[in-house]
Amino acid sequence: MTPSYASYNDFKDQLLAAFRTNEELMNGASKTPFHQLRRSALKQFDLLGFPTIRHEEWKYSNVNGLFKEAFDLDDTTTLTANDLDPLEIPNLDGNIIYIVNGRYHPELSRIISPESQVQITSFAEAIKADPDFIGSHFARYADYQENAFTALNTALANDGVVIRVPDNTTVEQPIILRYITDARDKNIAAQPRNLIAVGKNAEVMVAEAYRTLGDRSSFVNVVTEIALSRDARMQYYKVQNETEKAYHIGTTQVNQSDNSHFYSATVTLNGNFVRNNLNIVLNGQHAEAFMYGLYMPNGRQHVDNHTLVDHAMPNSYSKELYKGILDDNSTGVFNGKIFVRPDAQKTNAYQSCKNVVLSPGASMNTKPQLEIFADDVKCSHGTTTGKLNDEALFYMRSRGIPKDEARSLLLYAFSQDVLSQIKIQSIRDYLERVVTEKLMK
Repeated sequence: MTPSYASYNDFKDQLLAAFRTNEELMNGASKTPFHQLRRSALKQFDLLGFPTIRHEEWKYSNVNGLFKEAFDLDDTTTLTANDLDPLEIPNLDGNIIYIVNGRYHPELSRIISPESQVQITSFAEAIKADPDFIGSHFARYADYQENAFTALNTALANDGVVIRVPDNTTVEQPIILRYITDARDKNIAAQPRNLIAVGKNAEVMVAEAYRTLGDRSSFVNVVTEIALSRDARMQYYKVQNETEKAYHIGTTQVNQSDNSHFYSATVTLNGNFVRNNLNIVLNGQHAEAFMYGLYMPNGRQHVDNHTLVDHAMPNSYSKELYKGILDDNSTGVFNGKIFVRPDAQKTNAYQSCKNVVLSPGASMNTKPQLEIFADDVKCSHGTTTGKLNDEALFYMRSRGIPKDEARSLLLYAFSQDVLSQIKIQSIRDYLERVVTEKLMK
């Protein structure tokens, strides 16, 4: 029988106890400013508790499923390189970093870029080797005061990846962060924490890919903080292809300086419960942000994309396009916020969310939001949700294309607005294959 919590508070108490147990083993390290910040985050998590549907930000996303099964917080694993073969992405090249159950595994990883281009270390190592650098960035962007899951991750953050790109540097090879949850023997909960700092006039491509090994339940609560300096450029991709028993809550917090360029695509293919928070602060003039998203829930899967673009300075630009294909009894949520601050004149901000609902049991909840406090701006937002285009389907069938094939072709074309934005060819090829297979089922 799968173990379960007796109540909501049991899981919370387990997490609080895990922090205190770890603290007892830290000796003098428990007095460092870094740990004091984690302690503050723990108190905030204890105060906030897990969100319920009474919270406006979680109105359509009920996390009660997390409390129906008990999770092990032990990050040890017997995973070997051979175990990773079924999860392979064909022709994947670059710096490939494996994070298993939230912990960086150098023996499975491969770094091919020279240190003159990029420094990649584990979060645990960076805390010890360069506490001043970590202290200047850790929890400076991802706010744990209002978000319980960010507070929880901040409190329990022990490992993950730190990426530093020096000024005036182009990282020629992509950095692929492969998150593997080893749920073969037990239910696993992991809290990976990442920090990416891109120097002035530097450029990098980073992809996060999430998979689960095994048929037990998993809970991944990941926070990635990204700091882009003046004139920095970054491509950032997030791919989720987990199992029907996977709970995933991810927060990516981006801070952009003058003339920086951030380009992202988030693709959610599978997972029982998925919540993606993508928050961007355009904290410099002439900064640009591009956000694309594709989500394809089926069965009883739930996918929630929350985005926030904060135009804090003048002359900034953002463009956002999210698309959803929902089947069976799945549910989707899109909540997109755009803030334009009083001093952010000459802002251009555009947001669009388009969805296709394939079955009567599927549902989509959308909430685009604009809050504008400046008067010289160009902003728009819109959302559409409907069925597959019957006229286009009839036209294709009249040309001899079978119904199922015609349906798949139309949906594949619908997804291309997002998939075509992915510039790492091996990942794009992999996604196009998996999307095609899913549409043909």
